[in-house]
Amino acid sequence: MANDFLLILPEEIICVAALALMLAAAWAGDRAAPVLTWLAVVALAVAAFFLPGIQGTGGEAFGGLFVADGFAAFAKVVMFAGAAVSLLMAMSWFGRDRDYRAEYPVLILFSVLGMSIMVSATDLLTLYVGLELQSLAAYVLASFQRTDTRSAEAGLKYFVLGSLASGILLYGISLLYGFTGTTMFDGVAAALGTDGVSQGELFGLVFVFAGLAFKISAVPFHMWTPDVYEGAPTPVTAFFASAPKVAAVALLVRVAVEAMGPATDSWRQIIIFMALASTVLGGVAAIGQRNIKRLLAYSSINNVGFALVGLAAGTAEGVAAVLFYMTVYVAMTLGAFLVVQRMRGADDQPVELIASLGGLSRTRPMLALAMAIFMFSLAGIPPLFGFWPKFVVFNAAVAADLTWLAAVAIATSVISAFYYIMIVKLIYFDEPAPAFAATREPVGAGLILASALFVSPIGYLFIPALDRATLLAASTLF
Repeated sequence: MANDFLLILPEEIICVAALALMLAAAWAGDRAAPVLTWLAVVALAVAAFFLPGIQGTGGEAFGGLFVADGFAAFAKVVMFAGAAVSLLMAMSWFGRDRDYRAEYPVLILFSVLGMSIMVSATDLLTLYVGLELQSLAAYVLASFQRTDTRSAEAGLKYFVLGSLASGILLYGISLLYGFTGTTMFDGVAAALGTDGVSQGELFGLVFVFAGLAFKISAVPFHMWTPDVYEGAPTPVTAFFASAPKVAAVALLVRVAVEAMGPATDSWRQIIIFMALASTVLGGVAAIGQRNIKRLLAYSSINNVGFALVGLAAGTAEGVAAVLFYMTVYVAMTLGAFLVVQRMRGADDQPVELIASLGGLSRTRPMLALAMAIFMFSLAGIPPLFGFWPKFVVFNAAVAADLTWLAAVAIATSVISAFYYIMIVKLIYFDEPAPAFAATREPVGAGLILASALFVSPIGYLFIPALDRATLLAASTLF
């Protein structure tokens, strides 16, 4: 039992920190919000430092309900980093209007705690508990600006559709339990491997994947994403597009490989459909958008589709490709949202129209360069680092004899390249729009610089380390 509590030490640190910050928020009030935010960032860093599952350590806890392995450790490092950036973004975003409340870092920590449980779950009920803990905090975060009707609407839509998806997932879990007699991943895999996939088990599998598809914004369960991304405060949108996305994709990978491994031929068809539909719709639907946050929402859908191409391979190399892709995706997306956060008019109010980026290169040349780097990288245009993750997932699909899938995904990537390049064209070739208000946010500027450098050609220097880490993490599932 003592070893069990050592294996969940990162979760314990985050939980205790969240409870302590909640008490501090109640005692000190909103004036302490910046200090609590920095303490939350420190808590995430400390939790990452104590992650088991690194260097071959780790194991199962609480009778196999929870596992601390390399796969979970890698996903948690990326999640914690994304959450930390979202916390730092919030201070400058909310602080301008004096509406930064001390509950924000607390909600982020509870959401991260749920995500951490999700990626380490080896039982369907543990999975559900983690997922709901993450979701409940996310619903509140989406409607965090209570005086903003768009934020309130985003929170309501997210809650209603999220509740529907949770019901679908829970129904699938109940079907799998009824037909396999267990909720443990290894037990479900053993039942599927012994007698084959029965019709009832297939229905359960479909419902589980449908519920998880909602969490990763995969088509056809993407309908909440554009509205929630547009209505939620920008730091919250950046959070939704990074840490929870990584957690949901990692959860889907673990369920597919560990629990549904013997039914690979069945779930591969679902994954291929979601991958192709997401890349096509995420590319086509974004073309007509006028709001930059809605465009990035469809970009998120599009990128999840490319990540699923790696999962469709069903191999360790494919899973490693998914982890690689999500790591670079988080850096590109957070960088783009950091730039969006600086889009403020002369009245210091947020500006979200894509047209407002016109001629940015003449008014804010460094910000324009950063945005161009993020857009070209998201498009996968070499020599920027965003090209390599796409190459890795396509290569994994080809190695698994899914050359046709890789070819179709490459063709659909051309669609998404159009609207990324359109933004760069606006920035460098259109007439200047009204200049954005000047900002002095050294932390935000440093984060933009770090993200831009990582997704620039300098990022190729990280390939050996990322390849080694992702392959080591993926091997723990096979």
